[in-house]
Amino acid sequence: MTARRLSSLPSFRAFGHRDFVAVWSGALVSNIGAWMEVVALGVYVTAVTGKAEWTGGIAALTYLPSVVLSPLGGALADRFDRRIFIALCTLAQAVLAGTLATLAFTGHLSVPAVAVISFFNGCVHVLAMPAYTALIAGLVPREDLHSAMSLTSTQFNLGRILGPMLAVPLLAAGGVGWVLAFNAVSFLAVTGAVMTVRPQRRSASAAPSRGLWADISEGVRVSRRDSALWLALVAMFAMAVLVTPFIGLVPVFALKVFGQDATAASVLVSMQGVGALAASVMVGSLAERWGRQRLLDTTLLVLGPVAALYWLSPTLPLAMAAMLVLGAVYMVAIAGLGTRCQERAPREMAARVSSLSAVLLNVGYSLGVWMQGALADRMGVRPVTATAAVLFLAVAVGLRAQRPREVGVPET
Repeated sequence: MTARRLSSLPSFRAFGHRDFVAVWSGALVSNIGAWMEVVALGVYVTAVTGKAEWTGGIAALTYLPSVVLSPLGGALADRFDRRIFIALCTLAQAVLAGTLATLAFTGHLSVPAVAVISFFNGCVHVLAMPAYTALIAGLVPREDLHSAMSLTSTQFNLGRILGPMLAVPLLAAGGVGWVLAFNAVSFLAVTGAVMTVRPQRRSASAAPSRGLWADISEGVRVSRRDSALWLALVAMFAMAVLVTPFIGLVPVFALKVFGQDATAASVLVSMQGVGALAASVMVGSLAERWGRQRLLDTTLLVLGPVAALYWLSPTLPLAMAAMLVLGAVYMVAIAGLGTRCQERAPREMAARVSSLSAVLLNVGYSLGVWMQGALADRMGVRPVTATAAVLFLAVAVGLRAQRPREVGVPET
């Protein structure tokens, strides 16, 4: 089915815009490489150290820089050409991935080297993400924004499906180095794609910049004044701490709990992607039938129980089935919260609001994946992760109780 025919369906309307298709396609290639690297490094660190805390810690280092650099990236992205900003960042990530590959090929790869380079890769990633999210939001009209954000999650999860599928045979045939080399080259796809996009005009109503710190503070103030936006940000942080660590702890679950190998880890990662892909096909129709707010409320309420079922699965096949459902529910939740943030943000401040959501998501994930990994080494993987999932249900209920009093949000 062509992009034109797909764009006639509610979930795929954003495919009717050429620039969006170009960026979406380039980012898909890059994400395939990124997920190949995630699987390879996760298996490498777990096999070398045998510790969930180390696996979670390495995953956390990729996102921890968000607390400082994401607001900076948002402020810079609202000042400069977002295309060039993203291209420079992805080229830097290609260099870092190439460095890891070189270390692997020369026999010098080590857990400390992985940790250091993952940290620097996280620095560049969090600088670029606000600009990328704002660029995507500017490629489509506001009525197609939910489709664009959902399809962006779809693209991410297609990479999650295809990356592990390619990583396993490449790991078996050539080792970690070839996987890392593929990831380095894949960054060139998104670099080329964003440079084909027409430059975006800044809003005529945008106030002149008063300095980076003032720009960052203004983004926080605008987010805090809008109750719907602020509650979405709180939900995103809670989800990141309590539920999202299931992504980084997949190798621990596969290798330590089920006693399997890299194949099992890659299958679990792929199942999440399959679930997310299936959800992306249906989310547009569900949003039109139920309304976006009701769909988001329901998704947040069921996310915790579904995550708990995944962690408590007694066998690998049941864990795969639970991961399929978890991938679908998580995709709808993250796309719904991201859409809520972007639709409430003034266009000239889109990157700064995106950077704030990235801070909460990435810092929450960094804390959550490290803490759950550390506690899992001491108390067991299942009790820690399942308890965290149940705690998120309590948070979701509390946020749902606040929304009618504090947020009278009409459907947009």
